Amino acid sequence: SALVNSVSENFRYNMLASLPMTDSLKASSKSSLSLKQGDRFIPSRSVANRDLCHHNLLSTAQEEDSNLLSEEVESQYKSTLAKSIFGEDVASPEEHKILALKNKAPAPSLAYQNSLKVLYSQNLSSQKRSAVTVTSDSYQTLDAPGIVDDYYLNLLDWSSANILAIALGSSIFLLDCATSTPRSLYEYEETTVTSLSWCPSNANYLAVGLDNGVVHLFDVARGTPIRKLEGHQGRVGSISWNGFILSTGSFDSTIRNWDVRAREPLVSVFSGHSSEVCGLKWSLDGKQLASGGNDNVLNIWEMTQETPVFSFEEHQAAVKALSWCPWQPYLLATGGGSADRTIKFWNTQTGTLLNSIDTESQVCALLWNVHRKELISSHGFSKNQICTWKYPTMTKTAEFTGHGARVLHLAQSPDGCTLISAGADEKLKYWSLYDPVESVKKTQPVAVKASAGSRSIRSSMNMIR
Repeated sequence: SALVNSVSENFRYNMLASLPMTDSLKASSKSSLSLKQGDRFIPSRSVANRDLCHHNLLSTAQEEDSNLLSEEVESQYKSTLAKSIFGEDVASPEEHKILALKNKAPAPSLAYQNSLKVLYSQNLSSQKRSAVTVTSDSYQTLDAPGIVDDYYLNLLDWSSANILAIALGSSIFLLDCATSTPRSLYEYEETTVTSLSWCPSNANYLAVGLDNGVVHLFDVARGTPIRKLEGHQGRVGSISWNGFILSTGSFDSTIRNWDVRAREPLVSVFSGHSSEVCGLKWSLDGKQLASGGNDNVLNIWEMTQETPVFSFEEHQAAVKALSWCPWQPYLLATGGGSADRTIKFWNTQTGTLLNSIDTESQVCALLWNVHRKELISSHGFSKNQICTWKYPTMTKTAEFTGHGARVLHLAQSPDGCTLISAGADEKLKYWSLYDPVESVKKTQPVAVKASAGSRSIRSSMNMIR
């Protein structure tokens, strides 16, 4: 302690001796001498706070030292510190990332057998599947003269026996897609066909709805209706099968369920809409029925009760396009009309809206791709296109254009490789969903030839018409 005090006193003495004596300092020195009667170079220790003086001296020295450090020196200091911490190859600490996720996990040695190899190995055995080709040219076009341009009707269906059924005004035509042979099934005299649907369990039966409220069940082999179902007070615009239960939706806003085997076929009546029922689809497991109406309402029904399990009002236009997912139960896709333009996805077990996307055009029809996790949609105002969407990201993977008016109806071939569309431009267009390499691996699509075959089929259709 004595040594420290001695050094401190000598330091103060040297500091004061080095300072020039100004008039003010001389005056203060004389006054202090006259008052304290002490040595003018060594102040009185009895009145000095040595701890405070020591602090002031050190803080002043640090401030002076820091002021001497220039920006260049400070930058050099930071760079040196960064290299000592992160290595010589790092230019600045800002460029160094503690967690870098862009690098792949290191591969183990050849002799090492790791049971968790799947966590960091890559599947290099198969190449990526080629994207669906975006095209404006269908590989086959047929005339469909007289097809009714009405958004609320369902006039096209493709059977499991590879027979295409289409309604053209008051006539029903069948096209055997394996042989490209068209024929007329039936022609009404004073009524118009407003809907049709093949029976999934027996491709020999075709249900046909009419604008007078009557439903006919046809035996295609015989070419005549074998059953007549009456009860609706308006046109029947939508039909859906569930085994041998036939559900029909009408302009009278009701849904009637018929057992086509029974003598008294009417099983139940669902009343949950306030306007025309234009969309109707049974789920693949037969547990739920989805109905869409011109009242912008989507209802989910079960056969055991006559009130909807769920009723959704999120759409802002008529709900005609309905499609159940083939690989995920209780997943339903729905599309709205020109005032809505959205595709929505629902969990019909919990009643939850999963997602909604704006397609920027009227949604006329929806189909799930049976081979890929994709959704196919056809559109009307204002683009008149067909789109494929990757699910669940809903990125558009392809767009097919070529129709001159809205694409009202869609149907998919039994093998899933071919898509057919019917538009208000009175055209039927065939589209390949896969490139030729992929199509060879699957069942061959409809046997329709281009060019000359196209003309002969079109001529035959016109001749029958």
